[in-house]
Amino acid sequence: MSRPRGLAEAIDVLRADPAAVPLGGGTDLLVALRAGERSVRHVVALRRVEELAGVTTGPDAVDLGAGLTWAGMEAQVGATLPALAAAARAVGSPQARNAGTLGGNLGSAAITGSTLPVLLALDAGVEVAGPAGTRTVPAGDLVRGPGDVALHAGEIVTRVRIPRARGPQQFLKVGQRGSVITAVAQVALVLDLGARRVRCGVGAATPVAFRPRAAERAAEAAIDWDAVTADPDLPRRFGALVAADRPPLDDLRASAAYRRHAVAVLAERALARALAA
Repeated sequence: MSRPRGLAEAIDVLRADPAAVPLGGGTDLLVALRAGERSVRHVVALRRVEELAGVTTGPDAVDLGAGLTWAGMEAQVGATLPALAAAARAVGSPQARNAGTLGGNLGSAAITGSTLPVLLALDAGVEVAGPAGTRTVPAGDLVRGPGDVALHAGEIVTRVRIPRARGPQQFLKVGQRGSVITAVAQVALVLDLGARRVRCGVGAATPVAFRPRAAERAAEAAIDWDAVTADPDLPRRFGALVAADRPPLDDLRASAAYRRHAVAVLAERALARALAA
Protein backbone atom coordinates (compact mmCIF):
# COMPACT_ATOMS: atom_id res chain seq x y z
CA MET A 1 0.00 0.00 0.00
CA SER A 2 1.18 3.51 -0.85
CA ARG A 3 0.27 6.52 1.30
CA PRO A 4 1.12 9.69 -0.66
CA ARG A 5 0.94 13.02 1.14
CA GLY A 6 0.40 15.22 -1.90
CA LEU A 7 -1.51 15.14 -5.17
CA ALA A 8 1.60 15.12 -7.35
CA GLU A 9 3.01 12.16 -5.42
CA ALA A 10 -0.29 10.27 -5.72
CA ILE A 11 -0.38 10.82 -9.50
CA ASP A 12 3.25 9.70 -9.81
CA VAL A 13 2.48 6.46 -7.95
CA LEU A 14 -0.56 5.75 -10.12
CA ARG A 15 1.38 6.53 -13.29
CA ALA A 16 4.21 4.19 -12.27
CA ASP A 17 1.82 1.30 -11.62
CA PRO A 18 -1.20 1.19 -13.95
CA ALA A 19 -2.67 -1.65 -11.87
CA ALA A 20 -2.72 0.45 -8.68
CA VAL A 21 -6.15 1.32 -7.30
CA PRO A 22 -6.82 4.65 -5.55
CA LEU A 23 -8.57 4.32 -2.19
CA GLY A 24 -10.85 6.96 -0.69
CA GLY A 25 -12.77 5.71 2.33
CA GLY A 26 -12.73 2.07 1.24
CA THR A 27 -16.42 1.45 1.91
CA ASP A 28 -16.99 0.05 -1.59
CA LEU A 29 -13.58 -1.47 -2.30
CA LEU A 30 -13.32 -3.41 0.97
CA VAL A 31 -16.76 -4.93 0.47
CA ALA A 32 -15.79 -6.05 -3.04
CA LEU A 33 -12.51 -7.54 -1.78
CA ARG A 34 -14.19 -9.46 1.02
CA ALA A 35 -16.80 -10.79 -1.38
CA GLY A 36 -14.10 -11.98 -3.75
CA GLU A 37 -15.39 -9.70 -6.52
CA ARG A 38 -12.06 -7.89 -6.91
CA SER A 39 -8.40 -8.65 -6.46
CA VAL A 40 -6.04 -5.73 -5.87
CA ARG A 41 -2.29 -5.97 -5.31
CA HIS A 42 -1.49 -2.26 -4.89
CA VAL A 43 -3.71 0.27 -3.13
CA VAL A 44 -2.97 4.00 -3.13
CA ALA A 45 -4.55 5.46 0.00
CA LEU A 46 -5.57 9.10 -0.56
CA ARG A 47 -6.58 10.07 2.97
CA ARG A 48 -3.40 12.12 3.55
CA VAL A 49 -3.55 14.07 0.27
CA GLU A 50 -4.18 17.61 1.46
CA GLU A 51 -5.34 18.91 -1.93
CA LEU A 52 -8.41 16.66 -1.68
CA ALA A 53 -9.67 18.25 1.53
CA GLY A 54 -11.85 21.23 2.27
CA VAL A 55 -15.04 23.04 1.29
CA THR A 56 -15.00 26.50 -0.28
CA THR A 57 -18.25 28.43 -0.58
CA GLY A 58 -18.19 31.35 -3.00
CA PRO A 59 -20.89 33.67 -4.34
CA ASP A 60 -21.35 31.60 -7.50
CA ALA A 61 -20.32 28.07 -6.60
CA VAL A 62 -19.48 25.61 -3.84
CA ASP A 63 -16.21 23.70 -4.22
CA LEU A 64 -15.93 20.33 -2.48
CA GLY A 65 -12.74 18.35 -2.04
CA ALA A 66 -12.93 14.72 -3.14
CA GLY A 67 -11.74 13.64 0.31
CA LEU A 68 -14.82 15.08 2.00
CA THR A 69 -16.63 12.33 3.90
CA TRP A 70 -20.38 11.81 4.01
CA ALA A 71 -20.36 13.01 7.61
CA GLY A 72 -18.47 16.10 6.47
CA MET A 73 -21.02 16.78 3.73
CA GLU A 74 -23.86 16.53 6.21
CA ALA A 75 -22.15 18.88 8.66
CA GLN A 76 -20.68 21.45 6.25
CA VAL A 77 -23.00 21.90 3.27
CA GLY A 78 -26.50 21.53 4.68
CA ALA A 79 -27.30 25.22 4.30
CA THR A 80 -26.07 25.59 0.72
CA LEU A 81 -26.58 22.09 -0.70
CA PRO A 82 -29.47 20.54 1.24
CA ALA A 83 -30.03 17.75 -1.31
CA LEU A 84 -26.41 16.57 -0.94
CA ALA A 85 -26.66 16.78 2.85
CA ALA A 86 -29.86 14.71 2.73
CA ALA A 87 -28.13 12.11 0.57
CA ALA A 88 -25.26 12.01 3.08
CA ARG A 89 -27.66 11.40 5.96
CA ALA A 90 -29.21 8.50 4.04
CA VAL A 91 -25.92 6.66 3.47
CA GLY A 92 -25.29 3.44 5.37
CA SER A 93 -24.23 3.34 8.99
CA PRO A 94 -22.44 6.06 11.01
CA GLN A 95 -19.20 4.18 10.43
CA ALA A 96 -19.70 4.30 6.66
CA ARG A 97 -20.59 7.99 6.74
CA ASN A 98 -17.39 8.75 8.64
CA ALA A 99 -15.23 6.76 6.21
CA GLY A 100 -16.82 7.05 2.77
CA THR A 101 -15.75 10.00 0.62
CA LEU A 102 -17.19 12.04 -2.21
CA GLY A 103 -14.40 11.07 -4.60
CA GLY A 104 -14.54 7.43 -3.60
CA ASN A 105 -18.28 7.24 -4.21
CA LEU A 106 -17.86 8.74 -7.67
CA GLY A 107 -14.80 6.66 -8.50
CA SER A 108 -16.40 3.35 -7.57
CA ALA A 109 -19.28 4.06 -10.02
CA ALA A 110 -21.60 1.76 -8.09
CA ILE A 111 -25.17 1.55 -9.37
CA THR A 112 -26.44 2.44 -5.90
CA GLY A 113 -24.07 5.37 -5.30
CA SER A 114 -25.94 8.34 -3.83
CA THR A 115 -23.58 11.06 -5.03
CA LEU A 116 -24.15 11.02 -8.77
CA PRO A 117 -27.94 11.59 -8.95
CA VAL A 118 -27.58 14.60 -6.66
CA LEU A 119 -24.68 16.03 -8.65
CA LEU A 120 -26.69 15.61 -11.85
CA ALA A 121 -29.54 17.63 -10.39
CA LEU A 122 -27.07 20.24 -9.14
CA ASP A 123 -25.45 20.53 -12.60
CA ALA A 124 -22.02 19.86 -11.08
CA GLY A 125 -18.63 19.63 -12.72
CA VAL A 126 -16.04 17.09 -11.53
CA GLU A 127 -12.37 18.05 -11.54
CA VAL A 128 -9.92 15.24 -12.24
CA ALA A 129 -6.13 15.39 -12.20
CA GLY A 130 -3.55 13.13 -13.79
CA PRO A 131 -0.22 13.01 -15.59
CA ALA A 132 -1.53 15.30 -18.37
CA GLY A 133 -2.85 17.93 -15.97
CA THR A 134 -6.27 18.91 -14.68
CA ARG A 135 -9.58 18.85 -16.52
CA THR A 136 -13.26 19.21 -15.64
CA VAL A 137 -15.84 16.58 -16.58
CA PRO A 138 -19.60 17.25 -16.38
CA ALA A 139 -21.08 14.98 -13.72
CA GLY A 140 -23.31 13.38 -16.35
CA ASP A 141 -20.30 12.31 -18.43
CA LEU A 142 -18.18 10.87 -15.61
CA VAL A 143 -19.83 7.47 -15.15
CA ARG A 144 -20.36 5.38 -18.29
CA GLY A 145 -21.64 2.22 -16.62
CA PRO A 146 -21.38 0.16 -13.41
CA GLY A 147 -17.77 0.41 -12.29
CA ASP A 148 -16.83 2.27 -15.48
CA VAL A 149 -15.56 5.83 -14.94
CA ALA A 150 -14.33 8.17 -17.68
CA LEU A 151 -10.86 8.57 -16.17
CA HIS A 152 -7.59 8.25 -18.07
CA ALA A 153 -4.68 6.22 -16.73
CA GLY A 154 -3.28 7.78 -13.57
CA GLU A 155 -6.20 10.20 -13.08
CA ILE A 156 -8.14 10.68 -9.85
CA VAL A 157 -11.14 12.76 -8.88
CA THR A 158 -9.90 15.80 -6.98
CA ARG A 159 -12.79 18.25 -6.52
CA VAL A 160 -16.44 18.85 -7.37
CA ARG A 161 -17.67 22.32 -8.31
CA ILE A 162 -21.39 23.00 -7.87
CA PRO A 163 -23.02 26.20 -9.17
CA ARG A 164 -25.15 27.87 -6.53
CA ALA A 165 -28.86 27.83 -7.28
CA ARG A 166 -31.65 29.71 -5.53
CA GLY A 167 -34.58 27.45 -4.75
CA PRO A 168 -35.67 24.23 -3.04
CA GLN A 169 -33.72 20.98 -3.27
CA GLN A 170 -34.92 17.47 -2.51
CA PHE A 171 -33.38 14.02 -2.18
CA LEU A 172 -35.48 10.89 -1.66
CA LYS A 173 -34.65 7.20 -1.81
CA VAL A 174 -36.29 3.81 -1.39
CA GLY A 175 -34.55 0.79 0.08
CA GLN A 176 -35.55 -2.35 1.91
CA ARG A 177 -34.60 -1.08 5.37
CA GLY A 178 -34.06 2.63 5.09
CA SER A 179 -30.52 3.93 5.05
CA VAL A 180 -28.69 0.78 6.14
CA ILE A 181 -29.66 -1.14 2.98
CA THR A 182 -28.60 0.16 -0.41
CA ALA A 183 -31.26 1.92 -2.42
CA VAL A 184 -33.32 0.47 -5.25
CA ALA A 185 -34.37 3.95 -6.40
CA GLN A 186 -33.16 7.49 -5.69
CA VAL A 187 -34.41 10.85 -6.93
CA ALA A 188 -32.77 14.26 -6.47
CA LEU A 189 -34.52 17.43 -7.60
CA VAL A 190 -33.55 21.10 -7.80
CA LEU A 191 -36.06 23.85 -8.49
CA ASP A 192 -33.78 26.62 -9.77
CA LEU A 193 -35.84 29.77 -9.36
CA GLY A 194 -33.21 32.06 -10.86
CA ALA A 195 -32.78 30.09 -14.08
CA ARG A 196 -36.42 28.88 -14.05
CA ARG A 197 -35.23 25.33 -14.46
CA VAL A 198 -36.21 21.95 -13.08
CA ARG A 199 -33.27 19.57 -12.76
CA CYS A 200 -33.70 15.96 -11.70
CA GLY A 201 -31.26 13.12 -11.13
CA VAL A 202 -32.37 9.48 -10.88
CA GLY A 203 -30.13 6.79 -9.45
CA ALA A 204 -30.09 3.10 -8.42
CA ALA A 205 -33.04 2.26 -10.68
CA THR A 206 -30.98 1.94 -13.87
CA PRO A 207 -27.37 0.89 -14.61
CA VAL A 208 -26.27 4.56 -14.68
CA ALA A 209 -27.82 7.60 -12.99
CA PHE A 210 -29.56 9.90 -15.49
CA ARG A 211 -31.35 13.18 -16.09
CA PRO A 212 -34.97 12.76 -17.37
CA ARG A 213 -34.76 15.69 -19.80
CA ALA A 214 -38.24 15.38 -21.32
CA ALA A 215 -39.84 15.34 -17.86
CA GLU A 216 -37.77 18.35 -16.80
CA ARG A 217 -38.85 20.37 -19.85
CA ALA A 218 -42.51 19.46 -19.35
CA ALA A 219 -42.40 20.58 -15.72
CA GLU A 220 -40.61 23.83 -16.56
CA ALA A 221 -43.29 24.71 -19.11
CA ALA A 222 -46.10 23.96 -16.65
CA ILE A 223 -44.81 25.98 -13.67
CA ASP A 224 -45.83 29.58 -13.06
CA TRP A 225 -42.36 30.79 -12.16
CA ASP A 226 -43.49 34.19 -10.88
CA ALA A 227 -45.75 32.63 -8.26
CA VAL A 228 -43.84 29.29 -8.09
CA THR A 229 -47.10 27.37 -8.42
CA ALA A 230 -48.47 24.75 -10.80
CA ASP A 231 -51.53 22.64 -11.50
CA PRO A 232 -51.97 20.24 -8.55
CA ASP A 233 -51.70 17.29 -10.94
CA LEU A 234 -48.28 18.34 -12.27
CA PRO A 235 -46.21 16.34 -9.74
CA ARG A 236 -48.07 13.15 -10.66
CA ARG A 237 -47.56 13.75 -14.38
CA PHE A 238 -43.92 14.59 -13.77
CA GLY A 239 -43.40 11.35 -11.81
CA ALA A 240 -44.93 9.32 -14.62
CA LEU A 241 -42.68 10.97 -17.20
CA VAL A 242 -39.56 10.42 -15.10
CA ALA A 243 -40.39 6.75 -14.58
CA ALA A 244 -41.02 6.26 -18.31
CA ASP A 245 -37.72 7.86 -19.38
CA ARG A 246 -35.82 4.55 -19.62
CA PRO A 247 -36.17 0.87 -18.65
CA PRO A 248 -35.36 0.11 -15.01
CA LEU A 249 -33.22 -2.72 -13.71
CA ASP A 250 -34.77 -6.06 -12.83
CA ASP A 251 -32.66 -7.98 -10.32
CA LEU A 252 -32.68 -9.74 -6.97
CA ARG A 253 -33.06 -6.52 -5.01
CA ALA A 254 -36.17 -5.29 -6.84
CA SER A 255 -38.22 -5.99 -9.93
CA ALA A 256 -38.39 -3.58 -12.84
CA ALA A 257 -42.07 -2.94 -12.08
CA TYR A 258 -41.30 -2.02 -8.48
CA ARG A 259 -38.44 0.27 -9.45
CA ARG A 260 -40.59 2.03 -12.07
CA HIS A 261 -43.31 2.60 -9.48
CA ALA A 262 -40.78 3.77 -6.88
CA VAL A 263 -39.19 6.29 -9.26
CA ALA A 264 -42.62 7.68 -10.18
CA VAL A 265 -43.58 8.11 -6.53
CA LEU A 266 -40.26 9.64 -5.50
CA ALA A 267 -40.23 12.10 -8.41
CA GLU A 268 -43.84 13.09 -7.71
CA ARG A 269 -43.10 13.69 -4.03
CA ALA A 270 -39.88 15.58 -4.77
CA LEU A 271 -41.57 18.06 -7.11
CA ALA A 272 -44.61 18.46 -4.85
CA ARG A 273 -42.38 19.22 -1.85
CA ALA A 274 -40.23 21.62 -3.84
CA LEU A 275 -43.29 23.54 -5.06
CA ALA A 276 -44.66 23.70 -1.54
CA ALA A 277 -41.41 24.88 0.04
